[in-house]
Amino acid sequence: MVRSEEGVYDGFVSRHLNRRLSRPMARALKRTPVTPNQVSVASLGVAALALVAFAYGYNIVGGVLTQVSSIVDGVDGDLARAKGMASPFGGFLDAVLDRYADVLILLGMAMWTASTQDGSLAWVLGFLAVSGSLVISYTRARVPDVPRSVFDSGVTSLASRDVRLLVIAVGAVVGQGLATLAIITVLTHGVVLLRLVRARRVLANGDGE
Repeated sequence: MVRSEEGVYDGFVSRHLNRRLSRPMARALKRTPVTPNQVSVASLGVAALALVAFAYGYNIVGGVLTQVSSIVDGVDGDLARAKGMASPFGGFLDAVLDRYADVLILLGMAMWTASTQDGSLAWVLGFLAVSGSLVISYTRARVPDVPRSVFDSGVTSLASRDVRLLVIAVGAVVGQGLATLAIITVLTHGVVLLRLVRARRVLANGDGE
């Protein structure tokens, strides 16, 4: 039931926005029976609610719930540290549930966009956004020992999960589904390509320099 934060880095949005809310929430839960894993499941539940909101055409509600899910996702790690419950399994569970949450949120946005704008293009961009979000996580999981300076800083940090979810939230609130899906598609696949180039150099050299 413990969670390990080793190798996990906060993105810009998490550091400057989400943590300002997730840490007080974790402190409030510290003396309750709530576990970090339960919070991870709750974050997925909020993402599922975002999908429902998008499906019924409530894009603003869906956007707000998307950001709430992102904030709650930070509570589990803060709560794990506060309760001394950090473990490899907790980190693994959180990562798996995050992938499901990403799919639910992007599927919801694609559904809403398809019903209000160009349906065919919305589904194509939705597929590309989902695949990009999954592959970008996979590239990090496949080479966990590559230094952060190589994979998770500079341009590559622009596609971190916290940034992607904020882009989706803002795009939904302002009613720009196609543009949002296009941005997520370009960001994720662009960073995957950049990581492939960097990984080839780093792994060929046998080090992270």
